[in-house]
Amino acid sequence: MSAIIQDNAIVHYEVLGHGKPVIFLHSWIGSWRYWIPSMQFASTRFRAYAIDFWGYGATKKISSRYSLEQQVSLLNSFVQQMGVGNFTLVGHGLGGIIAIYYAADHPKLVERLMVVSFPMGTQSTNPRLQTLSPEDSADWLLGGNQPYTESREDAKKTDPQAIITALNQYNEVNWRQLINRVPVSTIWIHGEHDQATSKPTSEQLNNLPELAQYLKFSDSGHYPMLDEPSKFNRLLTDFIGLTPGEDPRQIEIKPIWKRRVR
Repeated sequence: MSAIIQDNAIVHYEVLGHGKPVIFLHSWIGSWRYWIPSMQFASTRFRAYAIDFWGYGATKKISSRYSLEQQVSLLNSFVQQMGVGNFTLVGHGLGGIIAIYYAADHPKLVERLMVVSFPMGTQSTNPRLQTLSPEDSADWLLGGNQPYTESREDAKKTDPQAIITALNQYNEVNWRQLINRVPVSTIWIHGEHDQATSKPTSEQLNNLPELAQYLKFSDSGHYPMLDEPSKFNRLLTDFIGLTPGEDPRQIEIKPIWKRRVR
């Protein structure tokens, strides 16, 4: 386990590979752990980081640090301590909100942004996220699939108050103003069968920034990176391959290549 100290408290992170940096940010349910397959794939060409927010995984549980501002501050301190720049941010759910705030405030450090399962509106998150325990939410969203066992177990470490605080605060955010503060190329992904976050409407999609591409994963729920990993990882690689500021709308979801069997 790798960790840094922020204000006398442990912040847990993991890192794999070498090359251009990519930072993965987790959702309301889970921790850095469910990013492992994507990190392993990315690490063959890039340096992949993943962190646990305050109240999640192996990072310290301090209720006064569960606000969105404090989670953004955690990310900023991590970036400064690691000395990384010109990186790609990949944020999922809560991580997507934090990633957008950070990219808006630090456009010279973030080259591009991938946002997964972002709630476009105050009524876009399922109320069960606040009423179920983190363990029950993990069972609900991840199901009984054997490959997700470790991710479900890690969800038990979450302080429920960290989820409630973030969701309550986000309900006060003007999300249209928030996403239009992002000056970098972005890809927005939703799973067709996402139980936790509603798919955006056509009107909401019209509010996306100019340098934005929206893509729907037809066989995914709340975790496209786990439900359709080959598609997700290939898309991420193509996106990182764009030059900073290049229009992401040229990127398409490629069909998965399969060996022909006689």
